[in-house]
Amino acid sequence: MTALRPMTIDAAARERLRILFIAKNALWDGELHPEDGNHALYHREMRQVLEGLGLNLVIADRFEVLFENPEIDFVFPLLNRAGFFNSEMLCPLLCERKGIPYLGASPILRGLADDKHLAKRAARAADVPTAPWAIFRRGAPVDLSAVPPATRYVVKPNASSASWGVNDATDLASVERAVADVHALGHDAIVEPFLQGSDVEVPVITVRGEPTILPMMIFRQADPSHLRTYREKRDLVDRSQKYSLDPFENADMAARIADLTRKAWNEYRPFDYGRFEFRVNEDTGEITFLELNLNCNLWSQKVFGRAAALAGWSQPELIETILAESLARHGLMAR
Repeated sequence: MTALRPMTIDAAARERLRILFIAKNALWDGELHPEDGNHALYHREMRQVLEGLGLNLVIADRFEVLFENPEIDFVFPLLNRAGFFNSEMLCPLLCERKGIPYLGASPILRGLADDKHLAKRAARAADVPTAPWAIFRRGAPVDLSAVPPATRYVVKPNASSASWGVNDATDLASVERAVADVHALGHDAIVEPFLQGSDVEVPVITVRGEPTILPMMIFRQADPSHLRTYREKRDLVDRSQKYSLDPFENADMAARIADLTRKAWNEYRPFDYGRFEFRVNEDTGEITFLELNLNCNLWSQKVFGRAAALAGWSQPELIETILAESLARHGLMAR
């Protein structure tokens, strides 16, 4: 990665193109949001980075801007969790409706990646190991015989981020209650055995037309049995004694994870950028695919920003490279 040069947006494209940045907190200028926590700081930083690149920028925080004729040439969409089921597909769908190029994967691929059940099936088809699981769609019968045997379970919305709505369970009765809780939130529920270990994050960007793995990071847990929560991930509670985000320096395991990531990403190309997640047990050497997030968090304080810094890239260089590559893919500038 350190041998790769960041991409830049050429002067002609910078002047010619009108780019819409759309995010829930795109206009936020405060500190932690009471519900979104550090996600608001992330969106604010992204706006500031894009402004600093000297782009011809339009800023919005609602989908309505795409209902009419917004007079834009390209969309940088971060309005993913918009408060309704499968909302992450709406922005690219609206772009397709208007014929406007946009950053990231197509709507159907966004849906495939975001549906944890389908992503696990795709991983299994690519010969990437994943834990057994059961899916319980809201409105369908809850047949507990589909639950794989385990002494502890994780039950969570099948399409969510940052562990929103996550629960654990220890038997079928508590699984049934947790599934009902997830359904009450308006989501499908996925159930899988709890795996001891820590999560290795694999950030992938496109560089000169090819997916490229940035330095891997690990959420190293003080207690491998701890179940990380939404409030911890959004910095709404103190989690400093529970886990830390560190460079993943186990070279042998990193090489194996890289091979599995390359197998998994073929299902989603072109996706511009995304984060693949694996649960690792460093004592046993076991590696298990968990999920992937396309159009994921690019904040300088999280996985992508920290990984780019390890590679010697600044945050503006990271964002400009991702954007320049997508503009080139859509034929809006020369690569």
